[in-house]
Amino acid sequence: MKFSTFLFPDSRDPARDGQVIDETVREAVLADRLGADIVWLAEHHFDGISVYADPMVLAGALAASVKHAGLGFAVIQTALHHPIRLAEQIALLDHLVKGRLIVGLGRGSSFNIYDYQGFGIDHHDAQAMLDEAEAIMVKAWTEDQFDHAGRFWQLQVPMLRPRPYSEPHPPVIRGSSTDASLVELAREGRPFMMNVQSLETTSGRVDLYRRTMREAGFGEEGIAANLAVSWVWRNFFVADSDEAAARVGIPAFETMTSARAEMRNRYAAMGQRIVPRDDLPGARKARGEGLIHGAPARVAEDVAAIDRLGIGGIIGTFRLGPMAHEAAAESLTLFFEKVAPQFRG
Repeated sequence: MKFSTFLFPDSRDPARDGQVIDETVREAVLADRLGADIVWLAEHHFDGISVYADPMVLAGALAASVKHAGLGFAVIQTALHHPIRLAEQIALLDHLVKGRLIVGLGRGSSFNIYDYQGFGIDHHDAQAMLDEAEAIMVKAWTEDQFDHAGRFWQLQVPMLRPRPYSEPHPPVIRGSSTDASLVELAREGRPFMMNVQSLETTSGRVDLYRRTMREAGFGEEGIAANLAVSWVWRNFFVADSDEAAARVGIPAFETMTSARAEMRNRYAAMGQRIVPRDDLPGARKARGEGLIHGAPARVAEDVAAIDRLGIGGIIGTFRLGPMAHEAAAESLTLFFEKVAPQFRG
């Protein structure tokens, strides 16, 4: 099983943004030293819940300091980017990390309407923009000069330079937060990144994914291979004892979830909101489901339950909301020294 750290640093005070960004780079370097397989980057804007905001710029900086772990995006809000600019940036990053890149793409936020408003994008177009942009990017990485006449972009593209380091291009993976998106990926024979869910929901969705791939004509080897390169997201806090983990981790987690809703609720009160979809899960706010916490032995039990589903990797968030960098670093270290080795090799 593969293990990673998800850089999702929350800054409530604009005056502290620079300090939190510096600490985020330190977390990435620590995770790399501890043997993390991937360092994942998020994309959120305007509210400080992922304070560095632009994952492409941070990835360029980390390419020089993360020597062993890969870099991944979970996810790029694709509707907010021009696809040719994004294809260029990813091709360059692919060279800088010598192929250690996972390109996670998503439609954009399912909740935060201001992410779209700030870039002048209609959130109703986000899914269609994602689909069109991905097709353009793959064509730019793999073909010579081409023209594109689509709904959102009309392009005449000479050969993209640089060409990607990876052949034919870095792996592209989609985020999935609903049954419908998971079914679509399964029918296409594509792996997935699943957002924070309860174990029960995750297990049910993995079963759905397996069934759908079988119905689409894929064999068991192909299904297992896809699951082996799929990822699920979990929040962690590891301490020397279960009691210590609960005392520190739970309040930080609860503060984090309420802070993430704060600006969204303010916009909703003004009548500006993305209409919630009925099948979006509530598990990310449920104690014991959204957060895995405890001493290493207890955390390992929860990881083992995920491992039994056949999923290849866990995207782990260790710095929870307002948590001090030092506390997150201790949790991260305990996880990679005491938990991760039980599931490797």
